[in-house]
Amino acid sequence: MSGMVRESQLDRSRQVALQIHEILRARILTVELAPGTVLSRASLQLEFGVSQTPVRDALMRLQEEGLVEVYPQYATVVAKIDTDHARQAQFLRLSIELEAVRRLTEESPGETAAELREILARQQVVRSPETYDIFDEIDRDFHRKLYERAGILQLWANVRRQSVHLDRLRRLNLPMPGKMQTVLADHESIVDAIASGKPEAATTALRKHLSGTLSIIDEIRAQYPNYIRG
Repeated sequence: MSGMVRESQLDRSRQVALQIHEILRARILTVELAPGTVLSRASLQLEFGVSQTPVRDALMRLQEEGLVEVYPQYATVVAKIDTDHARQAQFLRLSIELEAVRRLTEESPGETAAELREILARQQVVRSPETYDIFDEIDRDFHRKLYERAGILQLWANVRRQSVHLDRLRRLNLPMPGKMQTVLADHESIVDAIASGKPEAATTALRKHLSGTLSIIDEIRAQYPNYIRG
């Protein structure tokens, strides 16, 4: 926790442990809490103004997701990024989103492309280092729209749960020179291909896009050697 204790306000009308889990999860996924960071239960209790139980429950949830490693009677540590999990998440996303894009290109190319272009316009405005968080959030909106348009929105939550290690890799990749421009170019290619009504072009563009981060895993590992496992 970098030695400083912040004061985080919780909504007391909602389950406290769930909120603590959400906050810590977001910090880990954005690499605000880097792999290897020790999470002090006492500091977390002080930060959130809660007892030991909700902090313990939140950390147990994170452990189940593979985001922290708990060493009884010693420490809880932010886990390294698991590349095997990341590859499996990418496989899952490819399997679902390739079929979604194919279906949308055949069934509703104009309407789908129009809605995606609205999201893409918002993302283009925030393509700077100062707005990584917003850029990344809109990136998820872009892909969520594919699930929504394809009528498979319930699968989105499942995919998000399985993508935690892939998301962490992407977060390390995003600040690299040219990455945001590449993401935007990929999105434009996907939208253009959907609008053209050509399923093969659309799936080819999507496959290239979803393979971007793992295709340069060695570069990411070289820059962050202590962050990645497997």
